[in-house]
Amino acid sequence: MTDRATPHPAPPTSHPAPPTPHAPLPPAELRARLASRLPAPARDWLDTALAGAAPAGAGEPGWRLSFAEAGRRTGPDAADDARVLLLHAAGAGPATLALLYRQGTAAERRAVLRALPHLVDGDQALDLVEDALRTNDTRLVAAALGPYGARHLPAHDWRHAVLKCLFTGVPVDSVARLAERARGDGELARMLGDFAAERGAAGRTVPPDLYRVLALTESQPAPSEES
Repeated sequence: MTDRATPHPAPPTSHPAPPTPHAPLPPAELRARLASRLPAPARDWLDTALAGAAPAGAGEPGWRLSFAEAGRRTGPDAADDARVLLLHAAGAGPATLALLYRQGTAAERRAVLRALPHLVDGDQALDLVEDALRTNDTRLVAAALGPYGARHLPAHDWRHAVLKCLFTGVPVDSVARLAERARGDGELARMLGDFAAERGAAGRTVPPDLYRVLALTESQPAPSEES
């Protein structure tokens, strides 16, 4: 029998992965947006936590407690934004971000990944992105393919990350700079074709997003690159 109803079910430990915003909001805008969504007690907690993080810097432990309890204080839907703001207020550098990622829950790791474009200019945190892409948590995979991953992942690793999105059901809208990086990528097109052929041979449905990405690979490079 063919598996027509469920093309590729997500692993039991995975979660729906909403598209990740590609352009990170400046902290002031992020804070204003978050404050408008929070009830007064959570807003007060956030103001206090950010005020405590700013002078403490990344070397003090107090703001890290706030980072850990953000989900309980602001609610799970707002926790990512609250944690990103705390990391920015503390000026967390690559070593602190790595520590929080390695010791954190999945939600805390996701916030670290989302904060990378704000806090790390070079590829010092690329190992965190690579680690997230090895997991089966679709929300971590989506966060890893945000602006920081788009900027620093080598082509080989990026292509395999796109395939993982198709395999695990992460919407390709989550992949920052997808159109730019996929444009004219013949190797990615080959990999997509192989993946589609394997699915067809097994009697399984090809994810619709695959055809979207394949169409992008067929886009022509900018005229200046062809001349």
